[in-house]
Amino acid sequence: MRKAPATFRMLAPLIAVGVLLVGCGQNQTPPEPVSTRSAAPGPAQTSAAEKPLRSAPSPTALNLPVGSLYKNPTNNRNELVLADVRHTAVLIGDSQAMPKDSWPQQGIAALGYKLHVVGMGGTGYVASNGKTGNYIDALQRGDWVLPYGEPPLIVIEGGGNDATQRATDAQITGNAERLLAALTKRYPGSKLAMIGTLARGASNGGARRTEVDALVGRIAAKHGIPFVSAGDWLTRYNAVGDLQDGVHLKPAGHAKLGAVLARELAALGLTARPDSETATPAQ
Repeated sequence: MRKAPATFRMLAPLIAVGVLLVGCGQNQTPPEPVSTRSAAPGPAQTSAAEKPLRSAPSPTALNLPVGSLYKNPTNNRNELVLADVRHTAVLIGDSQAMPKDSWPQQGIAALGYKLHVVGMGGTGYVASNGKTGNYIDALQRGDWVLPYGEPPLIVIEGGGNDATQRATDAQITGNAERLLAALTKRYPGSKLAMIGTLARGASNGGARRTEVDALVGRIAAKHGIPFVSAGDWLTRYNAVGDLQDGVHLKPAGHAKLGAVLARELAALGLTARPDSETATPAQ
């Protein structure tokens, strides 16, 4: 074999290096650019909403003032920021519960709770009043707003308007079941309680109102929910004379039956617990 000239042998390595540099240099396709855009953080990105709440942090954790509506990404519903949800009981009710210092409000407050009251007169498990739906429909439509966080106690009162509007047992039971399911899903750590229908009692003309009271009691028993029957309270506690219109109480009647309700709820173990027993770290 003929030997290559010395000059060629010296230049060959330089030529190879040049070819290598050209092949790895300017003709390479540049990598795809990585987008650096980021959306403004929404409610779902706040630390308070990264997972369902078992206990509510203080409102400052959301940087929202008390009274603000917060769109909770865990259930896609507007919720109200309360000043102290850890010590607040929610009361869902009709016109028996709506007046300030009503007997349901007085009874619950006497156990050491603050109150957040929702509902409206003329409504019930089935009954609606033309302005808002029954309890479950009003909740699903957002006619009234539940609190952000997890209140320690949720109390459902009512049934009188269902009796007046002649709702059937099946209708009342079906809607009560839907309401309980919705509340349990939304507030899995809250205690539920039910208050029946204020009436005179079966032997004193309580009629359908007393029947609905008993029906609500059976629904509560099925789910293991504490229940207070009020189906004969008007006669049992001599409150007929405290009625202002045959159905609703005067202030003296509210005070009388509020004290009765407080005793009944306390006997069921629903008294507010001190912070040392209930406090858990914010999620």
